[in-house]
Amino acid sequence: MRSPKPLPPSLADPFLAADALQFGLTVGRLRASDLWIPSRGIRVPRAADGDGPADGPGDLTARARPYLQLLPDAVLSHTTAALLHGIPLPPSYRNEPVLHLARPRERQAARRRNVRGHRLALRPGDVICPVPGIRVTSPARTWFDLAGMLPLPALVAAGDWLVSAHGRSFGYPREPVVTLNALRAFVEQLRGVPGIRTARVAVDLLRTGVDSPQESYLRLMLQKAGLPEFRPSHPLLDETGRPVVWADLGCPQFRTCVEYDGAHHLTREQQVRDHNRDLLVRELGWHQVKISSGDMQRGSAWVAAKVARGLKLGGWIPAE
Repeated sequence: MRSPKPLPPSLADPFLAADALQFGLTVGRLRASDLWIPSRGIRVPRAADGDGPADGPGDLTARARPYLQLLPDAVLSHTTAALLHGIPLPPSYRNEPVLHLARPRERQAARRRNVRGHRLALRPGDVICPVPGIRVTSPARTWFDLAGMLPLPALVAAGDWLVSAHGRSFGYPREPVVTLNALRAFVEQLRGVPGIRTARVAVDLLRTGVDSPQESYLRLMLQKAGLPEFRPSHPLLDETGRPVVWADLGCPQFRTCVEYDGAHHLTREQQVRDHNRDLLVRELGWHQVKISSGDMQRGSAWVAAKVARGLKLGGWIPAE
């Protein structure tokens, strides 16, 4: 069987069939086996082995561009927008086969294959263009729209990532994508919008200084269990008041800190650093509790009981 004629270099990414016709391609060429049709009027070059699009899950910007060209009043929203902004999502949302597209409330929601359509009342500032031709809801609006999709812990983890800021004595300072005050003000300005109640609950649970979603989930577990408050990225001070160690979560009242040990803690180099750090924590007079992914999988009761033992060493007496 004769191989299809090579495509022009400008059509290496997902493209509009109408644009291809302008380049002189025929209707028959647009039906060739090396092109995948995700939705009417759109073509995607297949991989060299013919199995799926050339970019697999692919570059989200390139994948979304033709849909936005076909729907000039649409914007990328919800989890699609979150992925573009880098907002952490639960695993089930990281490789969604659909694009989330929002149109004005007075228009009909987009109805296309591989698209989940929404109708939103977007205000000035709710839409940005980080890349020419790519319209996407702003980080604050995106987080708000996630309130209608994500469970509360995942929504808080996403919000913690947006507002995270710290200037620790190591590494680079971290600036927030959206400040906590700005995100709180954004939510307060909305009225009668679906998801507003969940967003109001979640925004009050956000904290700055969080480094990972697992730290957010862990903090919420401890809070729900009724344990004393733990502060993210809490400094442990020496006798001069100088921060020596920064704990993932710290409860200064009972000098107890909690560390989440992710996969990177399994390397030999990191284990050596952790050992030296553990000795320093003890010298500073703090009680350290380490929580692993295995602990998290065993559930909140297990995690809370493990942390409670550390708190009791610091003088905490559970209420009966």
